[in-house]
Amino acid sequence: MAVNDVLGGFEHKVLLATMRLGGSAYSVPIVRELESRNGKAVAPAAVYVTLRRLEKRGLVESRMASPTDGRGGRDRRVFRVTAAGLERLRATRRELDQLWEGVEALDLP
Repeated sequence: MAVNDVLGGFEHKVLLATMRLGGSAYSVPIVRELESRNGKAVAPAAVYVTLRRLEKRGLVESRMASPTDGRGGRDRRVFRVTAAGLERLRATRRELDQLWEGVEALDLP
């Protein structure tokens, strides 16, 4: 596996939050989703930078969405997880499941 194939922990969380929000989401709802799921503050800039990095890797794609009445009247960049992003998430889950296998039986403190 190439280094570029490895998901960092925050990248993993951002991809999962983006998927949870449906077809496409912009950075503010992704920040809110991460905060509500983790109970910790998340820097919006960190999410946006991560989304752009994931886009360069082909794991998400973005488009500009036209404003709607309820969104304050400005365009937003919305992101969605690509097929490659979904496959990377699945592969990461398989890898982590394999690493966790048997850990519970170790009787660690």
